[in-house]
Amino acid sequence: MNVKIACVGRLKEQFWKDAVREYEKRLSRYAHIKIVEVEDEKAPEKFSASQADEAKRKEGEKLLRCVDGGGYVIALDVQGEKMGSERFAALLEKLALSGKSTICFLIGGSLGLSPDVLSRADMRLSFSDMTFSHQLMRPVLMEQIYRAFKIIRGETYHK
Repeated sequence: MNVKIACVGRLKEQFWKDAVREYEKRLSRYAHIKIVEVEDEKAPEKFSASQADEAKRKEGEKLLRCVDGGGYVIALDVQGEKMGSERFAALLEKLALSGKSTICFLIGGSLGLSPDVLSRADMRLSFSDMTFSHQLMRPVLMEQIYRAFKIIRGETYHK
């Protein structure tokens, strides 16, 4: 399986980079992982609503260029569907068995995802009603993907 994670912005703190590197290493046993970072839009300290919409639109265009034609697209969205780790694993397994060899996860920037990105997504996934920084979501998502593969294979890790 191919897993692509397309994200707005770069990881700044070394501890996030270290966590991502660790999960890339762990996941390499189960899937080909590709992380694509698109540049976030520079903006003033305080956005007007129209400036925020324009920044999200531009970031969304960049994210959508990362989407492969035949891949299954999952947008991380606080308004999306919530599921436990076992159900998430079952979803990934079902997608793989149905011929979806590429899954592309989209992580927006600090302003979230544009309506165009949300409408393109095959699924919107929420990890919580809480809002997380887009930098934190990358290692959290990778850990859950890793956990899902361990569950699918019946290997110890998941408790």
